[in-house]
Amino acid sequence: MKINRLIFLLSALGILVSSCQKYVDIKKSGAQSFIESANDCQLLMDNYELFNTGYPIDGEVSADDYYMNDARFGSDQISIEDRTIYTWQSGAIRTASQQWVDIYNKVYHANLVLEAVQELNGKEQPAVLNNLRGSALFLRAYAFWNLAQLYTKTYDAATAQSDPGIPIDLSSDINDAPGRGTVQETYNRIVQDLTEAAGLMNPVSSVASRPNKAAAYAMLARVYLSMRDYPNALSSANAALTLRNTLINFNTLDKGSFSPFRRFNEEVIFHSTLYSKNGSLEPGYGYEDLAIINPELVSSYAANDLRKTILLKENTDVPVPAGTYRFTGNYEGAVASAKLFNGLAVDELYLIRAECYARAGNMGSAMGDLNTLLRSRWTEGAFTNLEAGNADNALSIILAERRKELLMRGQRWTDLRRLNKDPKSAATLSRTVQGITHTLPANDLRYTLLIPQEVIMKSKLQQNQR
Repeated sequence: MKINRLIFLLSALGILVSSCQKYVDIKKSGAQSFIESANDCQLLMDNYELFNTGYPIDGEVSADDYYMNDARFGSDQISIEDRTIYTWQSGAIRTASQQWVDIYNKVYHANLVLEAVQELNGKEQPAVLNNLRGSALFLRAYAFWNLAQLYTKTYDAATAQSDPGIPIDLSSDINDAPGRGTVQETYNRIVQDLTEAAGLMNPVSSVASRPNKAAAYAMLARVYLSMRDYPNALSSANAALTLRNTLINFNTLDKGSFSPFRRFNEEVIFHSTLYSKNGSLEPGYGYEDLAIINPELVSSYAANDLRKTILLKENTDVPVPAGTYRFTGNYEGAVASAKLFNGLAVDELYLIRAECYARAGNMGSAMGDLNTLLRSRWTEGAFTNLEAGNADNALSIILAERRKELLMRGQRWTDLRRLNKDPKSAATLSRTVQGITHTLPANDLRYTLLIPQEVIMKSKLQQNQR
């Protein structure tokens, strides 16, 4: 029995909140569902702790938006696993309980809903079942893509048909044990699920924790961008922005607040958060002295750019060097929350569309989208439209603003992976920790993390190269 299936059986009942426990019961003899109605399906997918939290954090830990001081790095609050991943050690590896099994648990329960919806055909309203099927397809694809950003190579059309992918579980049968397949097969399934979901789901949702048609198109835009398929990313972003395009005017926010955004704010299309162990702060979480924002990034915000005061606050009451900054722009809301928002939002769509326009040579539309976004982020009356002399210049400006806008949103690692494929945007990362400098060159094998050893031992999956 594969390790992820085994842990599904041991943990499935425990992970469900009380409102859903009576609707799903997994027997030792197999993944048998007791979902009896469309409402039961919706209740299961409304399990916030199951489907809206716990997405992989190691991309944020490995990226270059923040650093830790030596005292924090050496403290007992930072695990050995965290330290090795933070410093890009060749042998850095997680246990199976985090960021692998948790993701396949989401996939497993999405498959339960898909199978239940099929059984309910003819017994419930077709429109209701369509929305449920689309929602489950979205959640499954969302889980697959987040996992692929860590454990498969960056999508490259030239090698995707031979590069190892991730196991694509399409059934709740515990005896079904797919191998890794290829990166191409992984992304084909993600795109297929999201495309079908977009055709089935309602245009919008009553709450941001539920997926919808706008979310499916927004996720397709994110996926295609990670594949460097810019024409399809453009069309998907267009489709999403047709449904949702409201931006927050930062002038209306409390500049002194350490949690200026409310949860499920008007920009959020689909709300999800990154993994947090027992609710405690970990590397990558931007509170107090744990995560010090990259000084070069801090200095890149202009004086009248409100993001410098909304997304950042200077460290004044914690034992870190004066003049350093922490992150306070979490769309998760309350400052007490250690969970970073990594969901889908309107600002990201404007940036995706602007980048795609620039890559297509359409400077007017590219800068138009960027200026629309930035106008909502600057001090009222202080913003002057940015201009670009050529498409390359426009792209450079847009990518710089993308990094400032999507700070600590779980997207930087994927951006580094795809941008490293172009020599003009490739970067070598560097960190000096306790007197030792660690580097991560562009396209290094360590941009693909090692699969947990328990999974390799029990499933005989191929390990990633080192």
